[in-house]
Amino acid sequence: MVSSTQWLATGTGMSVLERGGNAFDAAVAAGLVLQVVEPHLCGPGGEVPIVAWSATTRMPFVISGQGPAPQSATIERFRSMGFTQIPGTGVLGACVPGAFGGWMRLLRDYGTWNVGSVMEYAIGYAQRGFPTPPRMAQTIDAIAGTFEEHWPTSAAHYLGRDRPVAEAITTNRDLAATYAAIVREAELAGPDRERQVEAATRAFYQGFVAAAIDRFGRDTHADATGRQTTALLTGADMANWSAGVEAPTVLGYRGRTVCKTGPWGQGPVLLQQLAILEGFDLGSMGHLSVDWIHTIVETAKLAFADRDAWYGDPRFTDPPMEDLLSRAYAAERRGLVGETADSTLRPGSPGGREPHLPSSWDGPVSGAARPGAGEPGSHRLGRGDTCHVAVADRFGNMVAAMPSGAWLQSSPVIPGLGFPLGTRAQMFWLDQDHPNSLQPGKRPRTTLSPSLVLQDGEPVLAFGSPGGDFQDQWGLLFLLAVLDHGFGPQQAIDAPAFHTGHLIGSFDPRPFEPASLYLEQRIPDTTIRELERLGHRVTVSDPWSLGWLCAVGRDLRTGLLCAGSNPRDGQGFAAGR
Repeated sequence: MVSSTQWLATGTGMSVLERGGNAFDAAVAAGLVLQVVEPHLCGPGGEVPIVAWSATTRMPFVISGQGPAPQSATIERFRSMGFTQIPGTGVLGACVPGAFGGWMRLLRDYGTWNVGSVMEYAIGYAQRGFPTPPRMAQTIDAIAGTFEEHWPTSAAHYLGRDRPVAEAITTNRDLAATYAAIVREAELAGPDRERQVEAATRAFYQGFVAAAIDRFGRDTHADATGRQTTALLTGADMANWSAGVEAPTVLGYRGRTVCKTGPWGQGPVLLQQLAILEGFDLGSMGHLSVDWIHTIVETAKLAFADRDAWYGDPRFTDPPMEDLLSRAYAAERRGLVGETADSTLRPGSPGGREPHLPSSWDGPVSGAARPGAGEPGSHRLGRGDTCHVAVADRFGNMVAAMPSGAWLQSSPVIPGLGFPLGTRAQMFWLDQDHPNSLQPGKRPRTTLSPSLVLQDGEPVLAFGSPGGDFQDQWGLLFLLAVLDHGFGPQQAIDAPAFHTGHLIGSFDPRPFEPASLYLEQRIPDTTIRELERLGHRVTVSDPWSLGWLCAVGRDLRTGLLCAGSNPRDGQGFAAGR
């Protein structure tokens, strides 16, 4: 059973399962298809964090398909070029592309199929074509001026005679050729499946793909402002990286165990919200009541303030996760939830340590980001976003993955490869004392946040949502509806959603919206007026506009699988048999 953000990927996952593959084979095949059919949402130059459960090892695990900053990427270098923030467009913000390595690590260690079999779907769509998603066509139209003025390789790729038009068939033959060449190199390694996966990985990170990226990066390219720079990413950076497997960060909540990535992603912020909320009787408040919404929003403000002060790659810094997720600290933070909306940014002092907000952040800002700069959390044209893939199989495996980055609108297409680099380094701070400061070889603290839930040591739910900084607010609403109110996955996804922008935005221009509260119009007017009376600065959004969750689950009593997917914008699909 699989749900994802595009029906072609959903069909791919189902095909793999029906042909005997497991959940990991299906996730890899679907993820590679998404890089072809939704290039405005993710690409091979991007990244993919994965949280999963293996029925063989009977353990949850995390794959860090998040590449690090190049070795030449230093704060001093960016400062010397006059930057106070790393650009969100162009080639300067490129980290090592982690997506392909993450998918291949999942396939090698946990899958059963060979490289050619999982890649045949993506190659077929890239070579023979697929119906252009309306948002892809709209995004290309919105960014066409940048292509024409600054990115000739993207203009040649997307604005020629076969310019993508909504619902018309489009192809990416350069990407098809890239993937086909990777398959050929894999098959030259012989019949052993694991050796084939390793050969495919070498082709990407040490072979012809890395060589093409290295050559392209040595030329000058413009960001969306027109400033010309070369890339910092080199072939040597790619050759020295591989996707890692880690234990998840976990928290118990009402008899379940919730598994997230480490603090190199924002995933633990969902756990912090749960830890604080466990001290409230949410069930008695009533789903979507004034008290329920107010309590959740005020809790989010506290947890995200800690994210912004404490999170970073634990290989380079020491995020106090044990203290941040402790009962004592949760109780301390819970005491700060007042009867009215707070308008201040209040990171805490876990273990008595003083928090450090980035010194290069100047406080509340407003204004739109430059086109292509980052994940918006709302479908604004010219901005990047994210996909989510969730799969459960008959063998007991379950996986949640969040492929993202390397959007067609954020960086120029690399000739011959058919995809651009990512710009994930934009999420670093140019502040050497901050946990998420830029350092060579360090992973940026991203917003990408897949989720897995265990019950009695067995997986029961895998879920996630695109949406940048709002992923773990919408995911929290889904989880609370299921665990505290007894909703089924689809009912929880369909429920009216809300979020706050009371956090330091992870993308240009790093907005902070004190006491903000965005609600879908389906929430009653009387509730909205009472929330405004409590001091929340309410913005009423369209009735079906916030949150793009998909989920798969398993009923431990019956063994039945289930799936749910977001109806908003017609972007999500769920299927099973």
